[in-house]
Amino acid sequence: MEIFSAVILGIIQGLTEFLPVSSSAHLILVPWFFGWEPEGLVFDVALHVGTALAVLAFFARDWVRLARETVLGLREGAPLGNPDRKLAWLLVVGTIPAAVAGLWLEELVEARLRSPLITVFTLAGLALLLWYAERRGRQSRPMARYSWGDAAWIGIGQAIALVPGVSRSGVTMTTALLRDSDRVSAARFSFLLSTPVIVGAGMLQACRLLGAGDGGAGLEWPVLLAGVAAAAVTGFLCIKFFLRYLERRSFTPFVIYRLLLAAVVLAFYLKG
Repeated sequence: MEIFSAVILGIIQGLTEFLPVSSSAHLILVPWFFGWEPEGLVFDVALHVGTALAVLAFFARDWVRLARETVLGLREGAPLGNPDRKLAWLLVVGTIPAAVAGLWLEELVEARLRSPLITVFTLAGLALLLWYAERRGRQSRPMARYSWGDAAWIGIGQAIALVPGVSRSGVTMTTALLRDSDRVSAARFSFLLSTPVIVGAGMLQACRLLGAGDGGAGLEWPVLLAGVAAAAVTGFLCIKFFLRYLERRSFTPFVIYRLLLAAVVLAFYLKG
């Protein structure tokens, strides 16, 4: 893989990890469109490192505050004593479904569901569901009013995102909207919830890589670093832009984009 390809894929990962358009779909489809060789596990780990750095950097103050309040809450015997303490435990609840599904179903997903045709259906299906959720939901509840049920349902949505084309951010935001969350809170909770999943997925893949004995063999470090840097910088800027965007605008452009992308992929697939 050349540095140019690594940068392009890093930018795609940084954008699509946090926008409701599906990073897995784009990382499958872009090499498919251009006839590039699959990037492999090493580069996949590198891209996860990049997006993990982006979300950790953007929400660094939030995570420090949540960690501090969690420790204080446990020491004081009041783990739910304020909104930050409750939010930390809501994120734990929301993370559990994806962690369980990832460990049990990852091989099935990799073997059976990574195809352009399945991506067509998941891209279009979630687009319509996101459109419906934004119009049906009252958008009246901020993140401070999230319940345990909200966290559990959003976590189940995140688990479904194992299927390529669904979009982790897209399905978690859609679920939050269906639970009457406002748009910005839906996105913010989705991004916070993504942190342990992205970091955990990267660590799991890295452990598998090292366990296979390929951890340092033949790595092209300039290529890997280019992918990491592109994913990290793009991801950080994407989070910042998207949260500001949602303060005044809707998800409609992303719904349209997903439907158009599904149509393009279907056309290419049928064309052979």
